[in-house]
Amino acid sequence: MSTTTTPSHRAGTPPDETAPPAAGPLGRLGLWVTSHGKLVAIVWALLIVGLGVFAPSVEKNLSGAGWQADSSESVAARELAQDSFGGNASSAIQVVVHSDDGPVTEGEGEAVLAEVTAILEDEPRIADVLAPQPGATLSEDGSTAIVLAGAGADTNEMVRVATDIKEELQELSTDSVQVNPTGSSLLWSDFNEANLEAMLQSELMSWPVTMAILVLAFGALVAAGLPLILTLSGLVASAGSLVLINELVPVSIWAMNFAMMFALALGIDYALFLVVRYRAARAARPHDKPWAIAQMMDTAGKAVLLSGLTVLVSLSAVMIVPSPSFRSMAGGIMLSVVFILAATLTLLPLVLHKLDDKINKGALPWAKSGEHRSPRFEAWGERLWKRPLVWGLASLVVLLALAAPVLGLKTAMPSIKVLPEESSARVGYDLVQESFGEGAPGTLQVVADKADAEATTEALNADSGIAGAMPPMPASDDSDLVLIQAVPTVDPSDPELGETVDRLRADLPESALVGGAAVENLDLKAQLDESTPLVIGIVMVLGFLLLLFALQAPLISLLGTLASLLSTAAAFGVARLIFQEGYGSDLLGFEPQGFLDAWAPVFFFAMIFAIAMDYTVFLLASAKEHYERTGDPKDAMVGSLAHSGRVIFAAGAVMVAVFFTFALSGPIPPKEMGVVLGIAVLLDAFLVRLVLLPVMLRLTGRAAWYTPAWLRKVLPNITFAHD
Repeated sequence: MSTTTTPSHRAGTPPDETAPPAAGPLGRLGLWVTSHGKLVAIVWALLIVGLGVFAPSVEKNLSGAGWQADSSESVAARELAQDSFGGNASSAIQVVVHSDDGPVTEGEGEAVLAEVTAILEDEPRIADVLAPQPGATLSEDGSTAIVLAGAGADTNEMVRVATDIKEELQELSTDSVQVNPTGSSLLWSDFNEANLEAMLQSELMSWPVTMAILVLAFGALVAAGLPLILTLSGLVASAGSLVLINELVPVSIWAMNFAMMFALALGIDYALFLVVRYRAARAARPHDKPWAIAQMMDTAGKAVLLSGLTVLVSLSAVMIVPSPSFRSMAGGIMLSVVFILAATLTLLPLVLHKLDDKINKGALPWAKSGEHRSPRFEAWGERLWKRPLVWGLASLVVLLALAAPVLGLKTAMPSIKVLPEESSARVGYDLVQESFGEGAPGTLQVVADKADAEATTEALNADSGIAGAMPPMPASDDSDLVLIQAVPTVDPSDPELGETVDRLRADLPESALVGGAAVENLDLKAQLDESTPLVIGIVMVLGFLLLLFALQAPLISLLGTLASLLSTAAAFGVARLIFQEGYGSDLLGFEPQGFLDAWAPVFFFAMIFAIAMDYTVFLLASAKEHYERTGDPKDAMVGSLAHSGRVIFAAGAVMVAVFFTFALSGPIPPKEMGVVLGIAVLLDAFLVRLVLLPVMLRLTGRAAWYTPAWLRKVLPNITFAHD
């Protein structure tokens, strides 16, 4: 890489073949790493071992809570309910006790209720324990009762409480009495448990498939194993880091789940790109190992660095969503990408230098370790060059047809259907609904000034969306507040609940704050709807600027950015057909919710765009390298496919395999991520980057690489052609 003060050739001008450039900064980094191998190895060993000690406890330490819109009315209501009403907040644990043999408050049921109460009172993180109340938490027929365990800790800790005590509570069940803890904290506890099992299953499925693809791509067992070892090192370090960060700032378990999936796919991509380039360089100059390291780092290493920066920039935009879960998820993925990048640019060159020709051990009979230019992809490039409109229009039609359904996409926060039917939270939820009414699992919590208690109660009872409101509960501290619980007429996931909440917020006295777990979901959805356009805009602008910085060519940078929108829109179009309409739900093993989860558009867009730009950088960096060498647009287009097409194809296949394995198991959210990201990569790698973007290079010709004189003065001189 040349970022520099010395004059160098600019895009659009044929290169000076008489003065080969010296190693750039990344090439010098590669040479430094190999000459200080012992130091680099010790640093990485300390990092992996030191942070790896904490990695096994990542699932225990991280939490599934944090799905809220900070500073929203519902969060304010929850905090007041927790502080002033004995923890009777949305994060409280509800233990549902149901008897099949007479009233639950008599006989065996009475004994079970006493044991439930004792367990809850012995837990120091639980605040007040409220016994079942007739007309409120004891059903009319007396068969079902709810023991309320107040939240004595924050939402993250209450999820851990739920995990710690749910098994002990369920073991109290007898032949005639069922015990099922439920509520928001249990929902996240059960989801985390189901999700962990699914993630481990998916990992077990994805590694053999990934290894098989890499063996075919590299043609050698040792070379194929390097990306997996490298990625594992980065993941172990990032997992340990998340545990340590969680001691300072709460981190969602989703941060690790998403980081694991994303970093696995990305790390293999990066290692694949570097290893292929190193093998080609060693074949070109068998007796010049330092040159091969510098060549690899200055070309493929530079593309990997720019790709990694694009990923980090794309995900950083998610940080503007004021929700702890979103920020920790984006932060977790970004942290894993930083470790993967660091390992790719320091540890991998050292390993390659040490192994050298041994990376070709276990070679398959047809493998050609030094083959960098693929005759098949070169022939494909020639085909596209001859008939660009036919191929370009065909790929465009496919992408637009798949993207069309996105216009009818509906989003909402996850419903109880994300949990397995046998989970405690879902069984308890169903019992509450059967015994106390359709809207009982989504009971609203309204905190108001004592002076407004009567007016608030009257307004709640008068609203058509409220089945009934309980008498005001006075605060347990000295605050002049009351808590009124109101049961809606509809299920918490029904869109009508949102309309009811909007009406209440307009009609209730000014002091009244409307909260509850279902309302927190509604407030988060409203925040996501507001933030999504801004996040998309920021991601696209930053992505374009980074491409412009790397390629120095406004036109192809703009076209590359816009092309990424096509695969993203197509992926969401397919997601609507699967998750909203239910096509293929039996095959994938899930119960459709009738919508896509509300967090998917903003979060998945950033992830998909990051991956799409990843492939854009790989292809266009190779094209720019060829154009810098020859000044020939055809060589730039055909040469980029010949040299990077096979890597993009193999990397795309690995990513699709990784993502689709996550789509085959577990709850709906990981399935959504696996399907949406898998389809996005499938379309982006094989239609956009290997067809549409090369066609754009063909049709724009030299204009693709034109840089206005004023822009040359602003941008640093970055080149990809190194001898």
